[in-house]
Amino acid sequence: MSEPLTPTDVFKCLADDTRVRLMLLITREGELCVCELTCALDESQPKISRHLAQLRTCGLLADRRQGQWVYYSLHPELPEWVPNILRTALEANRDWLDPLAQRLENMGGRPERAAACC
Repeated sequence: MSEPLTPTDVFKCLADDTRVRLMLLITREGELCVCELTCALDESQPKISRHLAQLRTCGLLADRRQGQWVYYSLHPELPEWVPNILRTALEANRDWLDPLAQRLENMGGRPERAAACC
């Protein structure tokens, strides 16, 4: 991260229902691939990928490639206040996120981190 994140930067980036749900799921799980996020949010892959790219551009997410798959996690250089806010929001809004978490848990063929996805 070249510039320090400000609260304005973070909240502007999270000011979208899809992006905040992606961030909270990733905070909950630690790391998720695009196919898992597509299943959990029940949205198209291009839409999920577009929002993930925005979150990465904002500096909130890091990605890693494993074969043809891309896995997303919180950026390791985030200031501690950002993961703290995300964990607080996650804890306070579990009911709001439960349907997505349930779809994720029921996903058939959910990938192992060492295996190829989908």
